[in-house]
Amino acid sequence: MSHLRYKSFRNLIFMIILFFISSINVISASEFEIHVNKQANSLIVLQGKNIIKQYSISIGRGGVGDKKIVGDKKTPIGEYYVTRLKNSEKFHYFFGLNYPNQKDGLIGYKRKLITLSQFKAIKRASINKVTPPQNTRLGGAIGIHGIGKQTKQKLLIHKNINWTEGCIAVENHEVRELKKYIKIGTLVKITE
Repeated sequence: MSHLRYKSFRNLIFMIILFFISSINVISASEFEIHVNKQANSLIVLQGKNIIKQYSISIGRGGVGDKKIVGDKKTPIGEYYVTRLKNSEKFHYFFGLNYPNQKDGLIGYKRKLITLSQFKAIKRASINKVTPPQNTRLGGAIGIHGIGKQTKQKLLIHKNINWTEGCIAVENHEVRELKKYIKIGTLVKITE
C-alpha cells in the first residue's frame, strides 16, 4: 500500500513540475505586448507600461473599420495572439495572428458568413491561442510582416500609402528587430 502512495505522490510532483514549466513559457511569451493604432499608423512594443520601441506602419488599404470578410482589405480590430512565425520570400518575415478570433467568429456567425461548426472551430482555436481556420469567408493569413524585396519605390509606397491586404507592415530591418520582442503567444492589440 505504501508503494502505491509513493507512486501517486511522485506522479503528483511530476504534474506540478510540468505545470510550472508550462507557466514559464506563457510568462516569457507575454513579456512584451504589441499595440497597433491604425489611425496613427503606429506599432508600439510595450514591456509593462514602458514603451520599448515604436514603428511607423502600413495597414490594409480597405480603409477604416474592422475586417469583416475575406477580400475587404481591412486590418482587423481587437486582441490577437501571435500563433506562427515564419520566414517569407514575399514579406521577408511573418508573425501570424490568430485572426479570425472568437469575436470575429461570433460576428461572422451572426451575419451568416460562417457555419456553426466553423464558429466552434474558431472559438476553440481562440481559447487555445492557436491558428484558427484560415479558409472561411472571414479570411485569414493576417499578421505583421516586412515589405519583401526592398527597393526605393517600395519604401516610398510603404511610407506614404496603406498598401496591405489587411496585415500590418514594417520595413525589413524593423521586422527583424521585432523578432527580439515577439514570440508565439505575444498579445497584439489593434485599435482604430
